[in-house]
Amino acid sequence: MTFGEQPAYLRVAGDLRKKIVDGSLPPHTRLPSQARIREEYGVSDTVALEARKVLMAEGLVEGRSGSGTYVRERPVPRRISRSGFRPPSGATPFRQEQADGETRGTWESSSEQAEASVAVAERLGIRAGDRVMCTKYLFRDAGEAMMLSTSWEPLAVTGRTPVMLPEEGPLGGMGVVERMAAIDVVVDNVTEEVGARPGLAEELLTLGGVPGHVVVVIQRTYYASGRPVETADVVIPADRYRVAYHLPVK
Repeated sequence: MTFGEQPAYLRVAGDLRKKIVDGSLPPHTRLPSQARIREEYGVSDTVALEARKVLMAEGLVEGRSGSGTYVRERPVPRRISRSGFRPPSGATPFRQEQADGETRGTWESSSEQAEASVAVAERLGIRAGDRVMCTKYLFRDAGEAMMLSTSWEPLAVTGRTPVMLPEEGPLGGMGVVERMAAIDVVVDNVTEEVGARPGLAEELLTLGGVPGHVVVVIQRTYYASGRPVETADVVIPADRYRVAYHLPVK
């Protein structure tokens, strides 16, 4: 293969993708059959099948049992804010965004004590097996699941304090910075690492995706004088949402 030359199945997939994107093959239209692709592009059955697999893996088409393969409705990505600014209310960026009268955001959560896994312990600078408060969140927009989050806080920091449960007590739901300040822990730094991967089966079941769909994963950790006091994994469906950062300039 010469430099820049594409395999036949990618060339076919690319042309079909272009037709989907420009509207020549609108949503809910049946994709040309394997025989039609073979004849139109002068390729083998294997190439036609692989091209269809590419489009399916990209989430552009979906198979319908006993009916064929159809172009999927392409959602218009919506914004999820990640902000370096703290509103006067102390609310998290998501809660501040949902306070807008035009939005209909809700969330639910559950907390339980757990033992830190090796990976979580490394992120929190503690030993594997140390006790942490694990809180799982499901965020919705107009009833539609939009984001998952799992956070871990070392009970060596918050245990037996009024802020031990992130969503309960006098500062429940106020965010890590404000809650930690209430127990004289001054959060002065936060890091976020953004990546992408195929969604796990249980994640996609909750978020309404199909196997193979990609999710954005934000690994966030709050620090107080260099000590990690909370770490979290935030999972967002990449085909429906974009993560927007608003950072202060000093």
